[in-house]
Amino acid sequence: MNRKGTESIAEPIAQLQRQLEEYRGMQPRRAKLPESIWDAAAELASEHGVYAVAQALRLDYMGLKKRLGEVASRRPGKSKPVFVELIAPPPAACEECLIEFKSERGDKMRIHWPVRVAPDWTALLRAWRGTEQ
Repeated sequence: MNRKGTESIAEPIAQLQRQLEEYRGMQPRRAKLPESIWDAAAELASEHGVYAVAQALRLDYMGLKKRLGEVASRRPGKSKPVFVELIAPPPAACEECLIEFKSERGDKMRIHWPVRVAPDWTALLRAWRGTEQ
């Protein structure tokens, strides 16, 4: 197993790691790995990164990177959408509005009013601030 332990790697990598350790335990040292293990490692590398998989499985980084390119070329090309239409939701019907102003002294002004006509917020704030002076 690797030095970090299995808790720091993704579960699919840990599963292949266990499978690979079992295979290595039954084969003579430096035996050639089956293509199924290389293919599984390449699939994991495309998802989790070549370095992470190669280190966790104790595989040759460059060999895995090469096989990753082969796996990617065997995959059918995914067609990307040419045009995507985004439809905005209808504007929310706001029936009333609540505004609160708070001064540095702690004074508060609370305005609660139905929204039929938009108020002039800046004029309201200026008028209220004028009363603080």
